Amino acid sequence: MDIIKHSEKFILDTLPALREIILKYYQTPYDIEIKTDNSPVTIADREAENYIKEQIMKTFPDHGIIGEESGTYKIDAEYRWIVDPIDGTKSFISNTPLFGTLIALTLNNKPVLGCIYLPVSNDVLIGDNQQTRLNGNTVLMPEKISLDKSIVLTTDYKDFSKFKPRSGFDRLMSACRLSRTWGDCFGYYLVTTGKAHVMIDPAMSVWDKMALIPIINGAGGVITDFYGNPPEAGDSIVACVKGIHKEVIEILNS
Repeated sequence: MDIIKHSEKFILDTLPALREIILKYYQTPYDIEIKTDNSPVTIADREAENYIKEQIMKTFPDHGIIGEESGTYKIDAEYRWIVDPIDGTKSFISNTPLFGTLIALTLNNKPVLGCIYLPVSNDVLIGDNQQTRLNGNTVLMPEKISLDKSIVLTTDYKDFSKFKPRSGFDRLMSACRLSRTWGDCFGYYLVTTGKAHVMIDPAMSVWDKMALIPIINGAGGVITDFYGNPPEAGDSIVACVKGIHKEVIEILNS
């Protein structure tokens, strides 16, 4: 079986048990730890990642793994899985459903398969750079929309003061129809499925972004870093409808 098809089937087979693990702790009491980067982590993050990691090691013993919570395994492997068990832990601990799981497969550091999984709604978005499917049905982002009619999303407005010039994002908010902080992987889900048009994060780790790249590409969108460069090596993400990407980058950096 083709490695991409085999990997996609593996992801789909893994999700039901993963959902049970995550929802077991959703909207229930548990301890919250604060990591060295001042971000929260819970037992749900750790149990979910351990489960995914165990399944990968069992099914793909030659593959490497990068996990947000558990570090690396076989880091020099040709194929590597990159896992963020709960992307949007702040939403998770706030008992809101705007969180999900990000799973990516990379070949020589290039993402070839990505999944956004939303456990509460049980929605599965999978892309392989060529096509993207939501619950098995192909999705395509619109090719064109005027910026003044677009919806622009980000995870946390305060991050622009910390990591990138906030003035550029302020100009973008003034130019668009609507801006919201429906963030983390949920924001990229909304952009991919046509419910929003631009999603920007000024600071991204490898486990935050790699799954997004095949999904946005497969849906016909554009995904780069803050400056319009390839996203793999950058520390930020701009994902949007193809027809306004150049304008968005110019506004952010003017």
